[in-house]
Amino acid sequence: MGLNDMIQFFRQIPGKLSPTVYAGMQGPATMQQMAFIRELQRELRQKDDLESPLNELKIVVFDLETTGFHPEKGDQIISIGAIKMTGSQMKMDETFYSLVKTDIPLSEEISTLTSISNEDLYSAPIASEALLKFLKFIQSDILVAHHSFHEKSFMQKLTWDLLKLRFEHRIIDTSFLIRISTPSARSLSLDEVCNRSGIEVKNRHHALGDAIMTAKVWSHYLQLATEKGFHNLREVYEFISK
Repeated sequence: MGLNDMIQFFRQIPGKLSPTVYAGMQGPATMQQMAFIRELQRELRQKDDLESPLNELKIVVFDLETTGFHPEKGDQIISIGAIKMTGSQMKMDETFYSLVKTDIPLSEEISTLTSISNEDLYSAPIASEALLKFLKFIQSDILVAHHSFHEKSFMQKLTWDLLKLRFEHRIIDTSFLIRISTPSARSLSLDEVCNRSGIEVKNRHHALGDAIMTAKVWSHYLQLATEKGFHNLREVYEFISK
């Protein structure tokens, strides 16, 4: 991402950025990007979505495909898929997908599962480029994922490895809403939750395909939550904590 793209990215972030951030833009590119992302993190820490009405809440549902399950042992992200939502409404014209170059040869199992080959990744964007493009897409929106510990651990590791910064975005697991209506479904696979919700399982283990299915799951359970009288995230948190 070039300097102009970085400027445009941070101008799109809700709220006002400190003039000192722009004053530091003439330094080395890595320092300039670090300053911008630190400012984004500050904006995220100040943002409070807990009172936003559920039917107006802006989120990004995302999914990662990876070389394995253990980022602390060297497994890496190979693709990122995401879709934006407002309330229960999916925005099919606002999606994100990127392969991510990795220096780890894919196992035959992972390649078969994801339909991604080593040749596909040879010309893929490097991790830092993919991360910055993803940040530009999500801006300061809340993130949602199914079994989100996987996505959270990889995003935290990637952000720390590349930037030596914490990944500050709030990530909510689908079980956050599922537990309101179906407590026993919190540990079910995406396939199982989709089948229970009448959602077609399609393009499984493709990052964008899984993100879209997860978005449909979120939409389904968000509507059930509103029918039960929940108005915002704070009310859901308070109910679950009891």
